[in-house]
Amino acid sequence: MVETTGGGPGDGTAEVLDRPLPDGVRRRVVQIVSDGFGGLTLGELPAQLRQYARFAPNRRAKFAGNAMAAALETDTLFRQRIGEKLREAQPELAGALDSGSPPPAADPLDVAAAAYVLRPTGWVKLVAAAGEEAQRADAERADEESRAELERLREELDRAREQTRSETERLRAELDAAKKEAESLHRKLRAALSDVKRGEAALRKLQGEMEAGRSEGQSLLSAAESEGRRLKARLGEAEAALEASRRAAREGRSVEDMRLRLLLDTVLEAAQGLRRELALPPVSVRPAETVDAVEPGRMTPKDIAARALSEHDPAILNQLLALPQAHLVVDGYNVTKTGYPQMPLEKQRLRLLGQLSQLAAQTGAEVTCVFDGAELAAPVLLAPPRGVRVLFSKPGVTADELIRQLVRAEPPGRPVIVASTDREVADGVAKAGARPVASAMLLKRLS
Repeated sequence: MVETTGGGPGDGTAEVLDRPLPDGVRRRVVQIVSDGFGGLTLGELPAQLRQYARFAPNRRAKFAGNAMAAALETDTLFRQRIGEKLREAQPELAGALDSGSPPPAADPLDVAAAAYVLRPTGWVKLVAAAGEEAQRADAERADEESRAELERLREELDRAREQTRSETERLRAELDAAKKEAESLHRKLRAALSDVKRGEAALRKLQGEMEAGRSEGQSLLSAAESEGRRLKARLGEAEAALEASRRAAREGRSVEDMRLRLLLDTVLEAAQGLRRELALPPVSVRPAETVDAVEPGRMTPKDIAARALSEHDPAILNQLLALPQAHLVVDGYNVTKTGYPQMPLEKQRLRLLGQLSQLAAQTGAEVTCVFDGAELAAPVLLAPPRGVRVLFSKPGVTADELIRQLVRAEPPGRPVIVASTDREVADGVAKAGARPVASAMLLKRLS
């Protein structure tokens, strides 16, 4: 429906739409405004559109579409300026609209959008016709899509029917096979029942035979008991005969002794001849001398450490480390926290390991330094110094327990020295055969 307000004849500005602008037409209108937007100066733009002046046309149409459509509808001067830009861009279409005969080959949406901007006489009808054309095109497109969807559904239905038919045939074949299997199982069941009946008959027969055997066994047992009594009587007779033969043997023993001595002399002479033949040397080592023990007069590591030296004298440690195959086990953090507790743990470790490396080079002893792994936040990237074995205890295992494991792993008799102030560690390693020394003694030796 077209309404007119007080304009002159042939002036389309008096015409107004009585319905919303169709979506297709609105998009074309926004695109026309966006294209002509860049040809206007900042002063020629409405105030609400000036912030979009530097936007690219596509970005302007995306973000300022609503604002441009509203300004075109309410600002007549802005619409006229956009119309002038449209006339410059599409003079043929603008001239056709002014003459009232739009080109029939033109897109109805383009014609309606241009008419909406230029507002020639009858532009409302053009916009309404474009909207109806767009609706009709949408309806035709929807109809085409519906027909295509219907055709697709029919094809799916045909495929489903074919699949159902093949599935039904497969199930029928499986049912026939199951029936045949059931018949076979029935036959096997009947055969099994026959076997069970025969087995029951055989069991009854066997039970009868067992009863007969049991009665026969009872009779044999009675006969065996009688035979046993008879054998006991004969055994008594044999024992009497044996005693008589022993008395006779004692009387002739002197002859047998002479024969046995002659045989023994023969064996001894044969052994002496074999010894001369093999030229065996005399025995110099006895089996008892192969057992490891402390003989009277020999000193143990404890005796050496206690000889004329104070218990805290570092010379004791020197004597212990001078023993053959000596092994020094160091409770790392116990020593560092005794000597230099104010330093960070990393620097404590580096300082102690450097001193232990020098000690190992001086004495030639095996040195193992044990640290508690529970205080580590991450694995330690440490290159052990020459001559020092560095170990960290595993999670759940303390350094004290790791030291005791190291001591127990050593063979009995090897001199093992453990440097720790922890009384529990010292007592434990002493029971295992190691010699505990105080951390202060080791620190004095290192300094």
